[in-house]
Amino acid sequence: MVIRFKKYSKILYIFFITLSLFLFFFSTDKVEAKSFNIENIEVSKPFEINFDKNKVVDDGFIKAFSELILRLTTSSDHNVINKVRLNQIKGMIESFTIKEEKFINEIYYVNLGVSFNKKKIFKYLENNNIFPSIPKKKNFLFIPIIIDEDKKNLALFSDSKIFNEWNDYKESFYLIDYLLPTEDLEDINLIKKNYDEIEKYNFAEIVNKYNLSDSIITLIFKNQNNIRILSRVTVNDNIVLKNLSFSNVDLNNKQNRENLISNLKIVYEDYWKNFNKINTSLKFPIYIKIKGNNNLKVSNFENTLNEIDLIYDYYILKFDKDFIYYHIIFNGTPDNFLKFMKKKSFDLNTQNKTWVLK
Repeated sequence: MVIRFKKYSKILYIFFITLSLFLFFFSTDKVEAKSFNIENIEVSKPFEINFDKNKVVDDGFIKAFSELILRLTTSSDHNVINKVRLNQIKGMIESFTIKEEKFINEIYYVNLGVSFNKKKIFKYLENNNIFPSIPKKKNFLFIPIIIDEDKKNLALFSDSKIFNEWNDYKESFYLIDYLLPTEDLEDINLIKKNYDEIEKYNFAEIVNKYNLSDSIITLIFKNQNNIRILSRVTVNDNIVLKNLSFSNVDLNNKQNRENLISNLKIVYEDYWKNFNKINTSLKFPIYIKIKGNNNLKVSNFENTLNEIDLIYDYYILKFDKDFIYYHIIFNGTPDNFLKFMKKKSFDLNTQNKTWVLK
């Protein structure tokens, strides 16, 4: 009886390990974690004699790839979009779905979702000497102030057309969402009180009223049709000052204002992307083993790996009756990896080449 129990225990052990591996390799979450998903790509084309649905879908692939690259790279690297061929784009696609298709007035409309292989995208950018950024959405408190240096007065909140129109101009690939402050008489008086030293004023009394730790204060100094802009960007208590100058800008002209807003948003997007840039050429191998009898810990560990954008890839190397062994490829230093894991309450013993999750 004892021999038979051991025999069946071994069979059950192999079954559950096999099942775990099956779920690991075929789980939708795992696939998505290693992909970049671009949704709601809309393409249309007249339904004519030589209409080819495949060409419409191909146009959707090109549009989805462009959207992804615009999210991942700074404005100086956007020209890489013009260098890629359709067959290269198709080679980086893992899957796509047609969410909706319809004919209206002899025009074919399609809505696509396209999933790109993360490793292949990173490899393509690396081959073009481009380091991508983590495509991470971010909320900023945004306070624009127009200072008329000729008249020595301020245009604040709803008195400023830049303030009123700022969120009217938005591209689908933008990562920053801007929260505009409510119009508060106390804030207005506070800013006016600090007019003479406004470039040194930190706006802490105003910013601290909101639940955002990150902010952009934009001072727009107007002198006839010349504009000087001082931006105070705060992210995670890091403060960066940016100076910009524009000539022949009439803030009473709607097109001029739209161009100015667009240019400023590109500057802020580039800053945020540089802040989150990934050195994909740095691929540090990490080996970790976890006790295989704790399914919850294994699941939490894998979910954490899926959440870390700097993880290039990970997979199971092997397993035995005691441990599951992972190979992780990390786009960063070991210290950075350990910091990520510590934030998620994972404690690792790093004394040996293969680390042990406690």
